[in-house]
Amino acid sequence: MNEPTPTRYLAVDPGEKYLGLAVSDPTGRIARPLRVLPHRSQRADAEAIVQVARELGVGAIVVGMATDVEGRPTTLQARRARNLARHLRRLSGLPVVLWDETGTTQAARRVWARTRRRGREHERVDAAAAALLLQSFLNAQHPPPEPDRPPPEDVPWP
Repeated sequence: MNEPTPTRYLAVDPGEKYLGLAVSDPTGRIARPLRVLPHRSQRADAEAIVQVARELGVGAIVVGMATDVEGRPTTLQARRARNLARHLRRLSGLPVVLWDETGTTQAARRVWARTRRRGREHERVDAAAAALLLQSFLNAQHPPPEPDRPPPEDVPWP
């Protein structure tokens, strides 16, 4: 059985003011925060993201899309994420996946608050949120292996 070729991923956590970026390791299993880009326009944002994707040699881009409590895309944020994904597909030619990013920014803020780091917090938080988004996606692509289970007691050994 052939294993799929490892892919490096770039994730984008789009916000109203900033776009958090994260990248995976070359095996496509571990995410890390990368940087933050200031939001300018959908087209300019997409061009900047594609440039980063090319520099890093990624094989796919993951774009965060907010959902409501029932898992449905929220209207305005979903539209923005879909538009950004469309621009990214057209400009890069890479596969672009929309992935639920609900709660990633709040989780990243909690982590940064616990570490009591200050200054340029939005850069750290938005990139960390993108890393949480990407790690969620990567975990879904590569679920952990099933733990070894001992045979049931009533099964005779061969």
